[in-house]
Amino acid sequence: MTDQQDVMAALVAEGNEVDGLVAGLAPEQWALPTPAPGWTIAHQIAHLTATFRIAGMAAAQPDAFTAMLSRLSGDFNGNVEAALSEYLDDPPEVLLQRWRAERTAAVKALVAVPSTQLVPWLVRPLPPGVLAAAGMLELFGHGQDIADALKVRRTPTDRVGHLVGFAARTWDFGYLARGLTPPDAELRFELTAPSGRVWTFGPQDSPATVTGSAWDFCLLVSRRRHRDDLALQATGEIADRWLDIAQAYRGPAGPGRSPGQFAELDGR
Repeated sequence: MTDQQDVMAALVAEGNEVDGLVAGLAPEQWALPTPAPGWTIAHQIAHLTATFRIAGMAAAQPDAFTAMLSRLSGDFNGNVEAALSEYLDDPPEVLLQRWRAERTAAVKALVAVPSTQLVPWLVRPLPPGVLAAAGMLELFGHGQDIADALKVRRTPTDRVGHLVGFAARTWDFGYLARGLTPPDAELRFELTAPSGRVWTFGPQDSPATVTGSAWDFCLLVSRRRHRDDLALQATGEIADRWLDIAQAYRGPAGPGRSPGQFAELDGR
């Protein structure tokens, strides 16, 4: 299996896992609040549906995607609310079917793009495999919100290796999202997979190193857990500061999560 086939398979598996969280919910459970302020489970799935719709458009209809992008305002939150509004009036069973359809269409479109070809995207064009990894980050983060709302503990898998690689690639996003200048020194990451494998990224001689659990690293960069609740260690002042602002997406950081907020659920 090629790297692109592997990340596409992981994207499908991650989507199926999130689907499994919501497939059997009663209609009233879709209105349960999640840790994201103001967002219910329906909001989470609506956001994922909209994200996969535009990812499929970017891969299959790049000109249409570029035209859509040009019509967006500079108001990030306003753009998100507008994207959600298309789905939030749907009954849960309709939203579930639309989510499944957009997910399937996006994966099909990404698989059809040659691995060396760039796909237009929100910040900059990306290879299809990297965009798939970005999609996995969306699924991981919003899936965690849904799991937390349902008080479900997810089982870590090595699929997060694709998220770790994407987050290492975008390590400077936490600075850029806050209008800060990234440091000259690139970070080094040494992270242990759920299987026990060790994944490394970044220069070996970096003065800033982050080590620990790869799963916890993904919780950190998706801002679904506070650093104090994660098995991650920083070496050097730059790395320590990075743990406070880490995120693998370019939107506003938001309030994040509080220390100990999920202590009972996580069993820490």
